[in-house]
Amino acid sequence: MSKDALRQTANLLSVLLALVVNILAATLPLNNQTTAQISDRFKVYFVPAGYVFAIWGIIYIGWIALVVCQFLPAHRENPRLRKLGYLFALTGVFNAAWLFCWQYNHFTLSVIVMLVLLGLLIACYLNLNIGRASVGNTEKWCVDIPISVYLGWISVATIANISDWLYGIHWDGFGIDPQVWAVIMLVIASMLGLLMALTRRDSGYLLVLVWAFIGIAVKQSAAPLVADTATFCSVIALGLAVFSIIRRRRLPST
Repeated sequence: MSKDALRQTANLLSVLLALVVNILAATLPLNNQTTAQISDRFKVYFVPAGYVFAIWGIIYIGWIALVVCQFLPAHRENPRLRKLGYLFALTGVFNAAWLFCWQYNHFTLSVIVMLVLLGLLIACYLNLNIGRASVGNTEKWCVDIPISVYLGWISVATIANISDWLYGIHWDGFGIDPQVWAVIMLVIASMLGLLMALTRRDSGYLLVLVWAFIGIAVKQSAAPLVADTATFCSVIALGLAVFSIIRRRRLPST
């Protein structure tokens, strides 16, 4: 088996593993509790409404699209996809690992696994030079956009995961009100979006932030400070997404 075929097979098996574990977590569910039921135990403000998690359906489609793309004749020996190495395959492994940690209440370990997953996706993103490399439509829709969306969601999920963990260990937040901390987290997430807009013109990443921020505003409607900030951040992220789309059309990729 060639190196390309080995890498492609690893990506396929990784996606199958992640899909199976995600399905089991939702249908069994693992440890007799759903992911949402566990999340509801943490009374934190950086949590979106339940419907927001439907984004996983888009992420799953993106995984499948990437796996299929790499097997297409035009991309089997694609030098750009070779730059992924086994990074993408490892994301599937850590995605599955995170679910086991979460479902079986190993929350400290879940934060560590989530941070590794985030790091792997950042490495995928940088190795592919997403937002700067000139690519055809197939690569754009089957590789770049799926990874951008996945990275965007995991960026938000990492903040939420850490917030849950801190709540679980009864961290007092240096005496700062939990709603203020949620506002700080929203600002940090928005700054990440600004960075993506200015350096990568990545509307996919930004639209994930819009989706998440609106969901937080809906979920936290009883906390006006958080809800209003989330709404404001969603408007800013949407503006940055539109800016990125316009800028990408006007400027050539490098």
